[in-house]
Amino acid sequence: MACVIKRPESSCWIACFTDIHGRRLKRTTKVPAKERERRRALEIAESFESVASKKRSALYVRRVISDLHQKITGEAMAVQSLREYVAAWIAAKSHEVAPSTLMTYNTDTKKLIDFMGDRADQDIAEVSRQDLLDFRAEEMNSLSPGSVNDRIKVLRMVFKSARREGLISDNPAEFVDSVRGAKRKPKPVFTIDQLRAVLATADDEWKSMILFGLYSGQRLGDVARLTWANLDLPLRELRIETQKTGKIVIQSLAGPLLAHVESLPVSDDPVAPIHPRAFEFVGRDGSTSELSGQFVDLLVQVGLRQKKAHRKIHGKGRGVGSASGGLAFHCLRHTAVTMLKEAGIPAATVMELTGHSSKEMSEHYTHVGKESLTLAAEAFPSLVAKKLKGKKASKK
Repeated sequence: MACVIKRPESSCWIACFTDIHGRRLKRTTKVPAKERERRRALEIAESFESVASKKRSALYVRRVISDLHQKITGEAMAVQSLREYVAAWIAAKSHEVAPSTLMTYNTDTKKLIDFMGDRADQDIAEVSRQDLLDFRAEEMNSLSPGSVNDRIKVLRMVFKSARREGLISDNPAEFVDSVRGAKRKPKPVFTIDQLRAVLATADDEWKSMILFGLYSGQRLGDVARLTWANLDLPLRELRIETQKTGKIVIQSLAGPLLAHVESLPVSDDPVAPIHPRAFEFVGRDGSTSELSGQFVDLLVQVGLRQKKAHRKIHGKGRGVGSASGGLAFHCLRHTAVTMLKEAGIPAATVMELTGHSSKEMSEHYTHVGKESLTLAAEAFPSLVAKKLKGKKASKK
């Protein structure tokens, strides 16, 4: 039997009705949640049930319900299919997140659409919690628990947005719990001897990228995109906007990194890349996968990775290669954090220096001064051998 309910977070009556399959559905009536409007809202709820309880095509049901809603309230009812809404959501996110993050959103939402099949063209309000539980079970056949949970997080975002826009009254992903066994193993860190071995084998560009990755704690993509405009040598500073978080990072150059930078020939063009080959790779499609593979090849040469295991991109999880214990470029970031912590640098300073962000930490620390960042930068051990020194660059 159809009825209407009030919700604290909604300013309108919510219609509750049963469809032909016996599912209890909820949809906003767009009628103000006032007692004198209850009868009008109930009429809409009864109309919803009258149509939904008959054997009709999904397209017909959507059209009739929309027409009934407009006839009774005088307003057009917002109705979108899952496929339509996901496309709009992805388009909106393209202006808000980094290309790599957008790629993840595309992959995760496409998986759900493929799983739903023809039902992806039905009203997004038809997607139930059970649908998402079935989807989660399906994904667990091919992904690691951590990757499944990451995928569900993205879907929670999608349906939360749809609810905020009034397309659904409940978020079906809200109570789809995380799966067990998803505790991630800590990523390995490089030892000093391992770093020296890698530096001894690397060519000049990779040697430079490794030093930037270690002494700045920045991600591979950010290191590859560096130009001379990111460096202020008189102030001994590196200034970048991280691709993943959009965070502006201004950090003091560690002594060994400064010595390396001063050994490089400076371009007269401030926007010239510091690492031309890497810059070209990430400029093609925004992906760092090719560079990651090259770095793993370098580790294979040194004996720090097994050739047969590297570049595995399919299987149980996107990060299965590194999650299984293999060293990767991102481990330089973890190595930097470990070195700083072992040197007694406060956690807030470590986070500011490397560009990490944490809600918990921001509640305790509001600002890290330049003096603290400089002291932190000087806490790094030197790995720059004299043979790395070359022609000294002119000061900018």
